Amino acid sequence: MMSPERFATGIDMIRENLSALIAAIPQLPDELQRVWIILLLEFQDDGLIRIAWLIGFFVALGFSAEWLYRFALRAVPEWLDRLPLDTPAARVRAMLVRLGYGIGVVAAFALGSIGAFLPFRWPPLLRDIVLSYLLAFLALRIALALARFVLAPPERRRPEVNRFRILPVDDRAARFWFIRIGLLVGWFAFGYVTVSLLGILGLFIEGRHLVAYFLGLGLLGIGLETMWRRPRPQGVVRRPARDFVAIAASLYFMLLWAIWVARAMPVFWLLVILVTVPLAIHACRRSIHNFIGTPGTADAQSSAQNLYAVSAERGARAAILVGAALLLAFLWDVDLIALTARDTLETRLLRGALSAIVIVLIVDFLWNLTKAMIDRKIAEAQVVGQPDSEETRRRSRVRTLLPILRNLLSIVFLAIALMMVLSALGIEIGPLIAGAGVVGVAIGFGAQTMVKDIISGMFYLLDDAFRVGEYIQSGNYKGTVESFSLRSVKLRHHRGPLYTVPFGALGAVENMSRDWVIDKLTIGVTYDTDLEKAKKLIKQIGNDLAADPEFAPNLLETLKMQGVEQFGDFAIQIRMKMMTRPGEQFVIRRRAYALIKKAFDENGIKFALPTVQISEHAGDGAAAAAIDTIERLKRPAEAAS
Repeated sequence: MMSPERFATGIDMIRENLSALIAAIPQLPDELQRVWIILLLEFQDDGLIRIAWLIGFFVALGFSAEWLYRFALRAVPEWLDRLPLDTPAARVRAMLVRLGYGIGVVAAFALGSIGAFLPFRWPPLLRDIVLSYLLAFLALRIALALARFVLAPPERRRPEVNRFRILPVDDRAARFWFIRIGLLVGWFAFGYVTVSLLGILGLFIEGRHLVAYFLGLGLLGIGLETMWRRPRPQGVVRRPARDFVAIAASLYFMLLWAIWVARAMPVFWLLVILVTVPLAIHACRRSIHNFIGTPGTADAQSSAQNLYAVSAERGARAAILVGAALLLAFLWDVDLIALTARDTLETRLLRGALSAIVIVLIVDFLWNLTKAMIDRKIAEAQVVGQPDSEETRRRSRVRTLLPILRNLLSIVFLAIALMMVLSALGIEIGPLIAGAGVVGVAIGFGAQTMVKDIISGMFYLLDDAFRVGEYIQSGNYKGTVESFSLRSVKLRHHRGPLYTVPFGALGAVENMSRDWVIDKLTIGVTYDTDLEKAKKLIKQIGNDLAADPEFAPNLLETLKMQGVEQFGDFAIQIRMKMMTRPGEQFVIRRRAYALIKKAFDENGIKFALPTVQISEHAGDGAAAAAIDTIERLKRPAEAAS
């Protein structure tokens, strides 16, 4: 934390710098005229035309070398245009080839321009001027090559070049940002070279600062124009008065320029990095998901199925954060090596904070990589296989156990990261671990039900009592297992309600989705029925069901008659049974009942109905009551038939 003395010193430095700049403004015209005279005297023989001619000549040599390079490797773009990009490996290969080709283009330009300039002997000042502007032009070429690699702006000769685009934007936005990147880098590079050459020509430092700030207004103007004219997504109406992003960016750019003029460089670089790093992370994430995913689809391969995307995204984020921290330390003139040798409170806190950031980044990378691997295995286990096969059972067990493992690993990674961060900050974690053990025992006594639920769930899973997708019943709870947590299971009832049942409350579990099911059917026939004939008909119905391709895969043992179950008051109860795959007995049973009804009707076998016999000695009242009873019993039977 900055002390009041250092803060006051910084304010005094800013005030002195502004006062020096104001005092230098009247001197600047005379000093610039003096520099111009020095330049004219230095090149009085050939004049400044020679400088411009030399710069143009060697730039032309660079473009000539670049053209020769493109001509010699003209087959590479043609091969890239024919290259299929249907897999992540093919897209990464194409990206590497394009990157190597672009580096070769820049190298050819550098060799043809700077490489051709350096072997000759030149006057010192002429050499510095020409070489500086050639380097500025090379910086512009490097920036354009990188922008072309990432944005792949549309080209006339290659209309399909947008399929190599890494950052997901449309053609209009790609062209816009490509041009603006060239303008920003070109203005900055040539302005920086110009200010440096003014120092060589003897312009005093405050004058160079004034020239730099004036050129900085050009950068500010390009930034403001870029934000206010940036392309909108398709279908978005332009409303300048409501463009809060452009307003915020404009205020941010103007604030940066003002801080730069005030020479408060630590604050300047801090603001630059605080805004640039999140934007860079967001752009990297979008680029990775766009380029490693399948082109033309919004989410062809999710992160659950794409380890490359997760590894690249988290690795890029860690690299950006670490690089930003190192860059900020360099810009603030913080000697990290000397910092590790000191042993003050501030240095210990700073070292601990840096170590904690590195630990969090590493643990975050490892956790997301592990999570992606587990999610990938779960997604692979979702593929439907042959019912009741060993592969299907294995996949069901994978879908059951891996979510529990993922939750446990998340707790393990969190605990490890927390302990390592506390240790990096200089906090002794030994007493904390001992205290956590005591607190854990106390919590265990106070939360016996939760501990019971967690331990019971572990034993249920070890016993393979049920899996995701199976139908179970325990007491009053029954339904399909949808998911698990550490202490409960979610059951979806076949009518829709979702039960969340703690493992400790399950008790004995009836699993209705394992191996096979024996389904028993009972019907009642009249006493004059030919039982042998009924048995043959039922056997034939069983054969028909076994031959039906719709039911045959799920029918393990065909329908058959077991015999007479009992003699009832008005019917003979016949018992039948069949063996099916779990959950399929209901459909087959309904079909079997329909076939039995049809076959019995065609062969004169009657289903028994409740009957009442009336004695001839009964009175009229009793007869009327009996007839009324018969009518009431017949109505439900007729309605059911």
